[in-house]
Amino acid sequence: MSASQTSDVPTLLVKIFGKDRPGITAGLFDTLAAYSVDVVDIEQVVTRGRIVLCALVTMPSHGTEGELRSTVHSWAESLKMQAEILSGTGDNRPRGSGRSHVTVLGHPLTAESTAAVAARITATGGNIDRIFRLAKYPVTAVEFAVSGCETEPLRTALATAAAHIGVDVAVVSAGLHRRAQRLVVMDVDSTLIQDEVIELFAAHAGCETEVAEVTERAMRGELDFEQSLHARVALLAGLDASVVEKVQAEVRLTPGARTLIRTLKQLGYQVGVVSGGFTQVTDELRERLGLDFASANTLEIVDGKLTGRVTGEIVDRAGKARLLRRFAKEAGVPLEQTVAIGDGANDLDMLNAAGLGVAFNAKPVVREAAHTAVNVPFLDTVLYLLGVTREEVEAAGLT
Repeated sequence: MSASQTSDVPTLLVKIFGKDRPGITAGLFDTLAAYSVDVVDIEQVVTRGRIVLCALVTMPSHGTEGELRSTVHSWAESLKMQAEILSGTGDNRPRGSGRSHVTVLGHPLTAESTAAVAARITATGGNIDRIFRLAKYPVTAVEFAVSGCETEPLRTALATAAAHIGVDVAVVSAGLHRRAQRLVVMDVDSTLIQDEVIELFAAHAGCETEVAEVTERAMRGELDFEQSLHARVALLAGLDASVVEKVQAEVRLTPGARTLIRTLKQLGYQVGVVSGGFTQVTDELRERLGLDFASANTLEIVDGKLTGRVTGEIVDRAGKARLLRRFAKEAGVPLEQTVAIGDGANDLDMLNAAGLGVAFNAKPVVREAAHTAVNVPFLDTVLYLLGVTREEVEAAGLT
């Protein structure tokens, strides 16, 4: 029987709750089968060993409703469970237009912050249709299925609230594209890795203080990225090329980076990196991690020495967005199905160009401009924003 056929016919909502054990679902429907009812809807939730099983079924033939009720209650009592049966008409009311997935990450997730998120959804005109947990480690991640309001206003409202209530919130529109093949592009320094590559090179050249001073001038807006890049690289002139292997060995991946990339690859995603750093590091990361794309600046090496110059196209703020578009075209992935992850102002154009821009432990200006922010030190939490559960990751043996 179709949904339209059940819109005005009598139905029964059968609710069973108690201690979970194998065979409950089969037992309930075996009991109901004796009355030749049709199943209109089913919902089952198990939390800390307690089950709530709801079945919406058509009304049994005339004169047998009382018998059905008695039989179901007797069956439930035999299992030391409780049953509640409510008569009514039709199916669930239609969900409102405008559907979104709202993912909330908490470390921990408090009752206060959950209440605040739910209240903001309601204030935006949304209705929470379903909630389920995506992960309990390394953060608590839950997903709200919301209808009744458009994605963009909901995203804006929750982004404003997130910083005040101490959680990370991502809002994406519902639809088949969420599980479609995608492209994920990440910044490298302080995102994929914990380090700033220029500082690792500077440590070997003994010019860490000078490099830091140039970086500070760039942050104050006295130099643009290209000027600061040339100024810092010039300080590395004369360094022996053997330092490249030393820096490669010193690079530390961000916790969860391997899990994120392996899981994405297993799901059929393509993964790339763009960096204001150097190909001498990103090429090695590409090979080590099995990345599909990688682009960065290149340190010039002549006669076994760093010249203090870079060669080729400069990867700056605009360049990162340009490379995202290029990678998407080569991957055959629409731009709206791309995900960009970064931490600095240099990543803003890329984050805004992507279908989903994720600010990872970012500066305030970046958090405010990105679609969503993750403020825990585990890169694999980005998976939860894509609807991947911790159980799916663990089942694949990728942790």
